[in-house]
Amino acid sequence: MTQFRPVKSREIVMGKLSCGCDLLEELTGICAESEISLGRVEALGAVQKARVGFYNQETRTYEFHELDRSLEIASLVGNVSLKDGKPFVHAHVTLTDETGKAWGGHLAPGTVVFACEFILEAFDGPAFKRGPDEETGLPLWSMKE
Repeated sequence: MTQFRPVKSREIVMGKLSCGCDLLEELTGICAESEISLGRVEALGAVQKARVGFYNQETRTYEFHELDRSLEIASLVGNVSLKDGKPFVHAHVTLTDETGKAWGGHLAPGTVVFACEFILEAFDGPAFKRGPDEETGLPLWSMKE
């Protein structure tokens, strides 16, 4: 069943991440430090190496791919919600090489920043909480308060 509710922008946090940090872990840490439990994230820049995932709908498991090379972050888009009571960043990323070839998928720990500028927009309202979704096997949002 489709679920939705309106939210209002509360605050926008912008910055740059440290060279050598883990992209996903650093964004998640900023959310925790800034008390962002409901929001959206976008970023661009470059990584030293990356780890991206693909959700196999038949086996209901993630398959991860390691990209041990320098890549540009052509796009990173995601959201912030709560999982197990803590801020959780769910992001997808498109990465490109020097020829323009692109890779993409679910951003996973193990993606190391070379340079990255980000925007986090926090929303007011009750946080969306992630929990098991029987239909897909994914930890999806529940809008119930």
